[in-house]
Amino acid sequence: MKLVIDANIPAADACFGSAGTLHRLPGREIRASDLQNADALIVRSITQVNRALLANSPVRFVGTCTIGTDHIDLDYLKERDIGFASAPGCNAEAVVDYVLSSLLTVSEREGWPLLARTVGIVGAGNVGSRLQRRLQALGMAVRVCDPPRAEQEGASDFVSLDALMEECDVICLHTPLVKEGPHATYQLLNAQRINELAPGTVLLNAGRGDCIDGLALRSRLAGKGDITAVLDVWEDEPGIDAGLRDLVALATPHIAGHSLDGKLRGTWMIQQALAEQLGLPSAMPFNELCPPPALATLTLQSALPVEEALRLCVRAVYDLRRDHDALQRQVLDQGIVKGFDHCRAHYPLRREFATLTVRLLGSSQDLETMLRGAGFDVILI
Repeated sequence: MKLVIDANIPAADACFGSAGTLHRLPGREIRASDLQNADALIVRSITQVNRALLANSPVRFVGTCTIGTDHIDLDYLKERDIGFASAPGCNAEAVVDYVLSSLLTVSEREGWPLLARTVGIVGAGNVGSRLQRRLQALGMAVRVCDPPRAEQEGASDFVSLDALMEECDVICLHTPLVKEGPHATYQLLNAQRINELAPGTVLLNAGRGDCIDGLALRSRLAGKGDITAVLDVWEDEPGIDAGLRDLVALATPHIAGHSLDGKLRGTWMIQQALAEQLGLPSAMPFNELCPPPALATLTLQSALPVEEALRLCVRAVYDLRRDHDALQRQVLDQGIVKGFDHCRAHYPLRREFATLTVRLLGSSQDLETMLRGAGFDVILI
């Protein structure tokens, strides 16, 4: 059995090695000619899987080690009776970590208390719902907009996008890309909505780049300059808008979900699906796939202001400023396209907040609720 696999998928040998011969290629370089004798194709989000890629191949299974599926022609796979699996939720915790790290960084730079802000979450799927739980555990006010879920569930807990924009200081987008229909998300924040954002709003997009009108956002930032933007996803990746990148407060190369834990979870989930569909042996248990973290414990011996303590623990695990700075350096060295892809292909090891145990002594024990709410393991000593 031959498996063609994106070279950036971790633990491929451990998960798929027993299934057959692995042929590893950069995701953007996988071509139809590479699949002539392949039985399975395992990708991430940058490979467009469609008729042009698969038409003359014997591929029986396609797996994407990601949450999103907008890079997959699902109708064509169904037409060809090709098995398919994605990995919903595999990196959701990592994206929430990214959001908290971003917001703590922006609030520190701009000098306002994060915990006093009202956060609007657009899209209450795997990421949005987890973000909602963590923010509420921190005692923050949260509004959620998800029209499809509101229709299906008849719940009164959801608000409209217009109401969310009026009520919230921070807006976080976590929607899939839907180009047509009553709940299309393509350019959900169009020029009109971007112009209507209240001064001082923080806009964060870690969902899909095409959900924001990038030209309109660039115009708002370059003109009034009275809102703050954090972008991990962009239109036309990897050829992103250099002018927009220079204007946003934090610019990262689509890595919000790139924790080692999330990547390994995605690989493991696709291996499980492949084994089930093709009758292959399952891989090792997930907990055996994850290595121990470099920093396992951190001890606080006295109380700190809450947001200072949160920043300390967050940055001990993941300092998002590193990713922002790395993109700036690589773009200067290699240009937009190569620099963007270089950052993704050579992304350093990053763990999730849950891998850090925070030990609290004395007066620092007052921080237990907040640190648990943020996603850390906490022990009182």
